[in-house]
Amino acid sequence: MPGSPEPSNSGAGNQVSRTDPSAASVATPTPEAPVTPVRLLSPGDQTQKPPARPRIGGFHVCSPEKATRYAGAVLDLRSDPIALTAALVDIPSESRHEARIADEVEAALRAQTSSFEIIRDGDAVLARTRLGRPTRVLLAGHLDTVPAAGNLPSRRTTEAEGDVLHGCGTVDMKSGDAVFLHLAATIAEPAHDLTCVFYDCEEIDAAANGLNRIERNLPDWLVADLAILGEPTGGFIEAGCQGTLRVVVTAGGTRAHSARSWLGDNAIHKLGAVLDRLATYRPRSVDIDGCVYREGLSAVRIDGGVAGNVIPDAATVTVNFRFAPDRSPEQALTHVREVFDGLDVAIDQTDVAAGALPGLTAPAAAALVAAADGQVRAKYGWTDVSRFAARGVPAVNYGPGDPNLAHCVDERVPVSQISAVTDLLRRFLTG
Repeated sequence: MPGSPEPSNSGAGNQVSRTDPSAASVATPTPEAPVTPVRLLSPGDQTQKPPARPRIGGFHVCSPEKATRYAGAVLDLRSDPIALTAALVDIPSESRHEARIADEVEAALRAQTSSFEIIRDGDAVLARTRLGRPTRVLLAGHLDTVPAAGNLPSRRTTEAEGDVLHGCGTVDMKSGDAVFLHLAATIAEPAHDLTCVFYDCEEIDAAANGLNRIERNLPDWLVADLAILGEPTGGFIEAGCQGTLRVVVTAGGTRAHSARSWLGDNAIHKLGAVLDRLATYRPRSVDIDGCVYREGLSAVRIDGGVAGNVIPDAATVTVNFRFAPDRSPEQALTHVREVFDGLDVAIDQTDVAAGALPGLTAPAAAALVAAADGQVRAKYGWTDVSRFAARGVPAVNYGPGDPNLAHCVDERVPVSQISAVTDLLRRFLTG
């Protein structure tokens, strides 16, 4: 990209580089946080270990010369990943407001890792080793969350299943981010070269997703033999993902006064045949690489009506098709048209995203499955693994937390899952 420095050929020390001048600008701090001057680390600082500092939870107590613009504490990547999860959760990072957490992650990576080249792209932070390993594993996680719902700061309780960490982002997906950051700081001799991508704006419309910008600006940073996204999977490896397609099915009619309904043609009534097709639809299940994907075709919205005394001349039903990754988006649309064949309706596609094949036969993916003792299942929802699959990179989802609790008021994760995911990935990454 114009203006981007060439990547360093040296694997020793953290390399300071940024994709554009705005990456070095000072963001406006949150009102609660007193401002401290920004001190950019010099190249000599990058190779020095930071002095020991007292810790509180997942934070280091901050010294005056901390290389971040926020006072108080810097993330301690070497602390227990459970404490690190709580520390990340306690930094609010609603979509489009990730500057502070990106600053803290960047500062911590620069201060506490020694073999990574580190770069900032907007509110995304990327780090990679260049150790000459035969394979490269990419660890990716988004830094943003949905808006908090009175569930910050984090809190820890003891439940029937053991200790549980509560708070916005504990599941989706700051526990996964904490695992990746902890491993980056504590694995001295990885069996694979590592790339870490912590990005912004995943929780809003796909066009804003930070991976789009990274793919445009820094495509070589997304090259890998395997990508692992830390989305919540309950500690299972969830392979690939299903695709998603939305269409609007429109029925037309003739408007008339409802007192003389025989003069009109009721468009809402015509949707009855559409709903009948959906109600009797039998979705397909397909086994790919030992993972069973279950398709679904569902009405998700109905619109129609003009007034309480008018026969409507138009009505629509929005239909969502979740399709197995052995179908292309074009094949998925063809299938939906076949389902409604013969009905007097128009079908217009409004949104589509391809699925991702599991790719578990790739050597790096097979090694991960072996490390997980075969605890693998299909991913039904759409995730960013599809973006990597489109680039020819086998990708899986693997992270702590029950995805059914993502975005909930009582979002929570058993701390045992954070430890288990950390332990498995450490075994895999150290080979």
